[in-house]
This record gives sequence, structure tokens and C-alpha cells, in this order.
Amino acid sequence: MKRIVLGTAGHIDHGKTTLIKALTGVDCDRLKEEKERGITIELGFTSMALPSGSTISIVDVPGHEKFVRHMVAGATGIDLVALVIAADEGIMLQTREHLDICKLLRVKKGLVALTKIDLVEQDWLEMVKEEIQEFVRGTFLESGAIVPLSSTTGEGLPAFVEEIDRLAQEVEERSSEGLFRLPIDRIFTIKGFGTVATGTIISGRVSVGDTLEVLPKGLEAKVRGIQAHGKPVESATAGLRAGINLQGLEKATIDRGNVLALSQTLKATVALDVIFQLLSSSSKVLKNRTRIRLHLGTVEVLGRVILLDREEVKAGEKAFLQVRLEEPITALPGDRFVVRSYSPIFTIGGGEVLDAFPSRHKRLATQVKEEMEILYQGSEDDKLKLRLLKAGPSGLSWPELIMRSNMLPSALKSRVDHLASAGQILRFNGDRLRYLHPRVIANLQLSCLDYLKNFHQKNPLQPGAVKEEVKTKLPPQVDARLFNHLLSALIEEKKIIAEKETLRLAGHTVSLKEEEKDLRKNMILLYARGKLQPPLVKEVASELRASENELKPVLQLLTKEGVLVKVKEDLYFHHQALAEMEEKLISYLKQNKEMSPSQFKEISRVSRKFSIPLMEHFDAKKLTMRIGDKRVLRK
Repeated sequence: MKRIVLGTAGHIDHGKTTLIKALTGVDCDRLKEEKERGITIELGFTSMALPSGSTISIVDVPGHEKFVRHMVAGATGIDLVALVIAADEGIMLQTREHLDICKLLRVKKGLVALTKIDLVEQDWLEMVKEEIQEFVRGTFLESGAIVPLSSTTGEGLPAFVEEIDRLAQEVEERSSEGLFRLPIDRIFTIKGFGTVATGTIISGRVSVGDTLEVLPKGLEAKVRGIQAHGKPVESATAGLRAGINLQGLEKATIDRGNVLALSQTLKATVALDVIFQLLSSSSKVLKNRTRIRLHLGTVEVLGRVILLDREEVKAGEKAFLQVRLEEPITALPGDRFVVRSYSPIFTIGGGEVLDAFPSRHKRLATQVKEEMEILYQGSEDDKLKLRLLKAGPSGLSWPELIMRSNMLPSALKSRVDHLASAGQILRFNGDRLRYLHPRVIANLQLSCLDYLKNFHQKNPLQPGAVKEEVKTKLPPQVDARLFNHLLSALIEEKKIIAEKETLRLAGHTVSLKEEEKDLRKNMILLYARGKLQPPLVKEVASELRASENELKPVLQLLTKEGVLVKVKEDLYFHHQALAEMEEKLISYLKQNKEMSPSQFKEISRVSRKFSIPLMEHFDAKKLTMRIGDKRVLRK
């Protein structure tokens, strides 16, 4: 059975609440002040069975100008609107504002209830009907019926119900897929049950036992019970007005404007990228950094508009804005919103959310405008690729993709699978499954190549950079598996070469300048002459009249070439001297089985300064093994 919500709209005292009472027997004015003043202040709710067998939810909104914010909250999620116009007064200020709000929220279907016909003559009635036809021309109500009726006498009520039934059958069925969201429009307590939050489910499904989160507060509660149309149900889906009994939460902890969602599926935001239209009736232009009141769902929040593609917005114009909010709210792409001026308060325009988690933009930048155009009118594939490009090295997980795109999961999966198979997005399973844009991967690889290029220029005698050092130059979101993925592709493309723990550009070779060649030659002579008692690095520097910084790259080169062996910091031996000592050591231990430190000193004929590092070197090389204070050959 279809889940349909009908909302009223119209000027104060034009008979909205009286009409609903005549249709359902329910008086939606429940507050004492409403009874005393004879006006609707808060939202009212009821339901009605239609002749076709369907049951629709009804939202009664206030018509007074002071309570337009409640009207916007009530209009969220409605499928049909009944614009109520009293025959004795005709079109009034709030009639116009309410119709503007319905247009801005993209209400698609509705009708006009021409009430109080028992108070006017037929000629007057015909004149008002003509006025209404002119008024709704060019709007979604242009083809809608104008139903004259009297809630007092009952005249016209059957025709009104019949028209509602007909429209209800034309309403497109809502999918129960997607993220569950219920913007809260009312909170109350039922004795013995606890806190109940009500609203229209705008997407997804909720069931008894689910754990919900109250956003943006981050409070969690289990669903103790669900009511729809006054009856308990096990689950409720998009398009249904529902009351959710929240276990363990006090009424005072929840506010109208908060949103119920399944736990850990949505996040709050303090900025929105939007397409905005200033009403054609606006008498003022909208300027950059204007303070506004944003109405989205059932929340009203203050913010400032940043004009991204122009200096000012004129009446009737559309523009790309970033709205920076003074408090966090919950929103997703595709959500409709209404903007009212800060002071004096009146509706000035509205539009659609394009990105609920944007970065800050440079105003009037061509790239920003192009990106906003994609989010506004681009294909779903292009929007998806842009969101991944903007996500950078972090990429987006599957839940994040759903939240950032607000697509139905089944449709999103089809798009993602298609793009991944075509190589237009990368599905990467590192620390967590995520999706990245190929251009992000290419940029990371370029960063690696640029770093190696600069490293070689600064260290021409070093064979390559340490792999971990290269990784530290990339964004912190690049985990080890993604880094290795980048390197594997670069190695396969023969752009870099990996040697143990170092990386170098494929075209890099160590090349010495003439002075460095002389330095290399003289250093080899010094270490060869020193044999097992070589000079320390500072002594080599003094002997050759060079700085230690000049020696270090040459030492690294000689070590890589195998000419020198680094035994410990600042202590290098010529490879030939070590090879000769190794032969002596093996020969001695084969004959004597073990060797003491003093025996090693006697064989090597070096002081303790060199004998201890040498013994530790042969231990580390796994030639010998220390047992107590003796050395033996490893088997």
C-alpha cells in the first residue's frame, strides 16, 4: 500500500484546521493557546482513509506569518498539498509565501481547497476562482483542481476527498531502500512508554529493535515501538508518518530539527554547497556573506551565504552558494531547503543541496564553478567520480559513498561496478575497503617521482632514498598497502627501481665529479693502508683536508660498492683486510675450537679499540657465536 502524506498550506484563518476536522473528525489544534486564540500555532497530525482503501497521513500547518518556520517543517516530506484559500478573502500574504515554499521544496502535486463558500455569493465565488487560476499559472498547481467547499455545511467535501484519492493514486511509490532518515517535528512523553519522536520518514526503513542515533547530538537509543496511523507496527518505511518510541532518552535531550538515523550511518555538517534560486518576487539582491535563516527538513539554523560564481544574485536568478552554518545539521545531496531573510523575516528563496560535506572554495574560480555544474546537472557517473576526486588519498568507503551520493544502494552498486570494471575508479582493499579516483593515484605516484628526483639532485652519490622516508612525504592517509600498490605500479612501468630498502629513479646512476673521484681514490688508499687499524672518519677528513659532509656520500658509495665495510658508526674497514682476518679466524677456530678475546687480539694484532668491534662484526655476520666470553664457529 502506498505511503502518502498530505499537507495543508494557506493564510491564517482560511479554514485549514476546520477542513481537516470536517474530513477526519480530529481537531489538530491541541494546545490550550490554540483553542483560546483560534489559530494553529504548532503542527497538527492525523490520518484519513480514502475511498480506494488507501490511508493517507495529514499534516496541518499554521498560517500565521510568525509560524512560517513551522509550516516549512510540516511541508518536509509531503507528497500532496492542499492550498486552502478562503472564498471571502481570496489570495493573501501567507497564501503567496506558502505557495512559494511548496515550489521551493519541489512539491509535485496538489489542489486548491476554496473554503467558506457558504459566506459568499456565486458571482464573487467565480471571481475568486478566476483570481486563483491566474495566481497558480506556471506552478505545479496550474493543472490541479480548484474545489469549492464548505467545512460547515459539508458542501463540496465528497468532491474534495475524491480528488485527493485520484491524486494519491498518481503519486510515485517511494523506495524503502536508502539511508533511514526521520526529521523530528514533535517530541512528547507517553506515561509508561517514555519519549516518542514523530516525523515523516523521508528515506529508508526502521524496525523495532533498531539502534538509532539522534543527530547532530550523537545520542543513541533503541526503538522500543513504532506507531503509524495510530496503530503499532513492527517497521515503517519512506513516505510514512511515524511515531518512534525511543528507549532510554529523555524528552528534554531531543529537539525539533534533530534527525533520527540508524546508528553510525550519517554525520552532521556545518557547511553546504547548494544551487540556490532567489524568488522572482524578491525586492532585493542577495549579496555575498549575507546572514540568512536556512530551513531544511524540520530544522531552522542561521548561517552566511558565500556566493561562488557571481558578486550578487538578482531576483529570479539561480546561483551556486556555499552556506556556512552556525550550528551543525544533518543533510544529504538532493535535499531541498528554504531560505528566509535574517531580519525582517520573510522567504527569499531556496534550492537543493549538492554537497553536504564540502571543503572551502575560492570564490569566482572557474574550477569551482565547473565542479558545481557537475554536481548540479552532471551524470551520476560524473558526480561519483568528482566526489572520489575531492576525497583525495582517503578515498571513500562504501557507507561513505552512500552518504555522500545519497543514491539508492542498488543503483549505486551498479554504477560503482561499471566504473571499476572500466578503470575509471579504483576499488582498493588496504586497511579497509575504499574507492579512489585514478587521478589521485597518479598524483601520489608523481609525488614519489618528484621526491626521488629532488633526492638524487641533492644526493648524487647515494644510490637511492630509503623507502620509509619516501612514504613520509605522502599524505598520512596513505597506508602501507596503498604505498606498496603505488610502488608496484611504478616498478612495473619501469619508472623506479627498488633495491632492498631503497628506491631510485630508473635512469639514476651514481656519477662522481673530478674532485670526488680524487677523494674516492685517496680514501681507498688510506683504508687499505690502515688494514685492521683504519682511521676514523674525522681522521680521514683531517688527512685529506675535507669536511665530514663531503666524505659521507663517498663513504656510502664505497660501502655500496663493497670496497669498504661499515662495522660501526664512523668505523670502516677495507674489504680485503676483513677477508684476510676472516680466513685467519676460521683457520684458528677449526684447529682450536674456541677463541678468547685475548687470543683474537693476538691473532689480529690490534688493540681493544678495534678488536671488540671486529669480534662483534663476525658475530653479526653469523660467522662466529659468543658463548660466555669465548667465540666458536657457527655450524
